[in-house]
Amino acid sequence: MQKIKPMTPENIVNIIAAQRHFFASHQTKSTDFRIKNLQKLKAAVLRNEAKIAAALWQDLHKSAEEAYLTETSIVLQEIDNHIKNLKKWTKPKRVPTPLHVLPSRSYLYAEPLGVALIIAPWNYPFQLLINPLIGAISAGCCVILKPSPFAPHIAEVMEQIIHEIFSAEYVEILLGGKEINDILLQNKFDIIFFTGSPTTGKIIAKAAAEFMTPVVLELGGKSPCIVAEDANLDVAAKRIAWGKIINAGQTCIAPDYLFVHHTVKEKLLQKIVDNFKEMLGENIKQSQYFGRIIHATAFERLNKYLQGQNIVFGGETDAQERYISPTLLDNILPENPIMQEEIFGPILPIMTYTQLSEVIDFVNKNEKPLALYFFSEDDAKINEILTKTSSGGACVNDTLMHIANHHLPFGGVGNSGMGAYHGHFSFEIFSHKKAVVRTPTWVDLPLKYTPFKYFDWIKKIL
Repeated sequence: MQKIKPMTPENIVNIIAAQRHFFASHQTKSTDFRIKNLQKLKAAVLRNEAKIAAALWQDLHKSAEEAYLTETSIVLQEIDNHIKNLKKWTKPKRVPTPLHVLPSRSYLYAEPLGVALIIAPWNYPFQLLINPLIGAISAGCCVILKPSPFAPHIAEVMEQIIHEIFSAEYVEILLGGKEINDILLQNKFDIIFFTGSPTTGKIIAKAAAEFMTPVVLELGGKSPCIVAEDANLDVAAKRIAWGKIINAGQTCIAPDYLFVHHTVKEKLLQKIVDNFKEMLGENIKQSQYFGRIIHATAFERLNKYLQGQNIVFGGETDAQERYISPTLLDNILPENPIMQEEIFGPILPIMTYTQLSEVIDFVNKNEKPLALYFFSEDDAKINEILTKTSSGGACVNDTLMHIANHHLPFGGVGNSGMGAYHGHFSFEIFSHKKAVVRTPTWVDLPLKYTPFKYFDWIKKIL
């Protein structure tokens, strides 16, 4: 791996200044310019697909198949969607004009916010850096990208891609650790897009507030997975197991804890175990489809959760390989340490309930999660869960899949984040909707002018 060049505060100030100068040239506002650069990005991703997969294997032990499904394919689909729809999205949208404003006409213009800062995490390091970049390019912004230092191999590949196809005055990528983030946050941006933990999200929001900079915060939280007594247990078990083992559970929308009706718990747990084995084999550690924990600190944090707990499956660890097997912990209480923060690993704590109201009360008394999963065949129960709880997104009888539809916004609520993106929502999040009224000069109605001679008519119109 190449050595990271030191980046001084002066260097970063100069990069931001260069991007502001380039943005002021108005080149990025051309729809053709945006589409051309999206096409360049797509071509570069396709050329480097093997490098991307190899780097993700080095950093996270992701298989080539998982790397494609959860990272590369999502980016390619997003680019295609923006290229297909961008000319439509950038056109001024005419909106209704009330009677008292006639004969004027009213429009919404989407204008780029300006220079954007995108800070990405390590768990899906390619997708979570490049997907927001697509939205920023599509909206007409200049961009500074900051990948996570904890996934250094893919960060280097992304640096090569960005430097190969973009000029630094348009899109730049800066490698490094927290010190680079600190310098970046001392500067003014027109939007900051951050994906990571709520703790760091608060730091980002405070720094942005100094400059009145809008922020998009894609955070996390404890996403509940709830299984009712009438659920299809075979399907539920398979989809829960899959949702938990993807990226070794290091997914912001992974099922964080399982809340299952007491009458079906034993059957469900056995079926989840069977699916772990079916997907990963009897010797899970040897499976090419199961990842590793990102670094030693994360491994130790997860390993502590296992101590003194009722492990009904799994619990195998290897510190040298940063391996933790898919693990089920039974008889968990709300006050247990594992229930106090997002797990971000392949450990699934289990609690039981008798009445659905218990689950709703529990979810609502805690921070709003990024995702919620409910397994049931009963429409009344489904409606009750969806209307009486709040979460960034939700799936009924599935896990994770709401992120796969670019027609849906992806984002959190409350402690799990603010703002949403994907598809058209990405274009909008990096744009300002400017309200425009165009008034003709061929007529000039006297109603609005002082001394309000026609005030009685005005009151009737309004």
